[in-house]
Formats: sequence, structure tokens, C-alpha cells
Amino acid sequence: MKYKEYYEAITKQLETQFAEESQNIVTAARYCADSIKQGRVIHVFGCGHSQMFAMEVFYRAGGLVPVNAILIPHLALFPKAKLSTLQERIEGFSQGVLSGQDTDSRDTMIVVSISGRNAAVVDMALAAKAIGMKTVGLVSNQFAESTTSRHSSGKNLKDIVDVQVDIKCVSGDAVLSMPEVPDSFCGTSTVLGMAVMEAIIGQTVEFCVQDGFVPPIYVSSNLDRGDQINAEHIANYSKMISCL
Repeated sequence: MKYKEYYEAITKQLETQFAEESQNIVTAARYCADSIKQGRVIHVFGCGHSQMFAMEVFYRAGGLVPVNAILIPHLALFPKAKLSTLQERIEGFSQGVLSGQDTDSRDTMIVVSISGRNAAVVDMALAAKAIGMKTVGLVSNQFAESTTSRHSSGKNLKDIVDVQVDIKCVSGDAVLSMPEVPDSFCGTSTVLGMAVMEAIIGQTVEFCVQDGFVPPIYVSSNLDRGDQINAEHIANYSKMISCL
């Protein structure tokens, strides 16, 4: 049955993901911990469905407070999904977006793009590096190597960042098929990428504690003291986090 086939496929990919990419996850977390210890933030950027990765680690119960999700309406799937596809291919747009954020060389930038080929993510990584940030890319090697860059530099996101975590999905993302259906269906990149994002956050917290600093963490706003605790965190970081 297809639900079992999907479970088997995603389980195998997750096992491969963490077996082969553990050192890159640790390196990414080290960058993030160093940024937080210096009073700075982790920026997370993606286009289309990859905006979900920024949302996942921003302003959520159990999440780190010093996370700036760069959520640009033009790059979202709403109100018009096709517009995000067109916009992410335009060079220079995301560099302008970053110029409107509170940035510092001590920050870390995480850019998520399973293909890594479009101008918006390449520009964002280049702009972050120009500022002096450490950069992390979540990109699928298999997907990226089956395509060409859409950036004038000819570079893929994975060629630019300081560390890449290879998202172990297949080219095209979908893993299920049936003779009656002309195209593959059911992607895995979201599950794989979300697991990596949370793993980076978890390791970041551990590094901070090991270094003698307990990082601020959001609690559920549905707990009795949740609003009070979170309000204190927001007051400390609101100037550096554009969506707060």
C-alpha cells in the first residue's frame, strides 16, 4: 500500500540524512550558537514552500527566540502561487530584501532551497556573505546536480554557503509512482528539511549551554504564564526580528 511505501521511503532517507550529514548539522549549529552568544540572531530564508522552514523555527513553542524569519509576501504561495515562482528567478530582489533587515557580521544566515538554482536564494547567500555572516544552505545534491543555475554567476546555492546540509531527497522530490499516473507523487523534502532544521536548533541549544549561556526559548502562549514570558523575550529581540 502506498502509505507504507511512503513511510519506508522517508524512513530510509531520514536514516541516510542523519548518518551522512551529522557533521554539517553540527557545524551549522556551531555557527548559530556563536551568533546567539554574541547577542545576535539566526536569519532563515526560503521561497515558496521553503518559507515553511523559516516559519517552523520562528515564534513557536520550544523554539529559539533569536530567529529572524525573512518572510516576503512576493515569495509566498499566496495570494498567487505563480508569482512566487516568477519572483524567485529575478536577480537583485532578495539583496534588496536583506538590506531592509537588521543585519550584522555576527549573524548566521540559513537559506533553504531544495534545488538551490534560483536567483533569490543565490543572491541572499551572496549578500549575507558580503556582510560577513556565516552561511548555511539546505540543498539536495541530487536535485541540484540534475539542474543548471538560473543565476548569472552560474552558481548554485550549495556552491556559495560556508556549510551545506545535503537534503537526501531525490531529483524532483516525489518518491511514489503508479503505472496509471504519469508523474511521481508525494515529496519528502519537507519532512527531511524540517528534521534538519529542528536538529540544528536542538544542537544550537546544547552548544550554548555547554558554553555557559542558556539561550532564550519561547514557551506556549497557551500556558498560564506563556504571554508574560514571551513578552519579555520579544522586548529584548524585537529590533532585530522583522516579523515581531
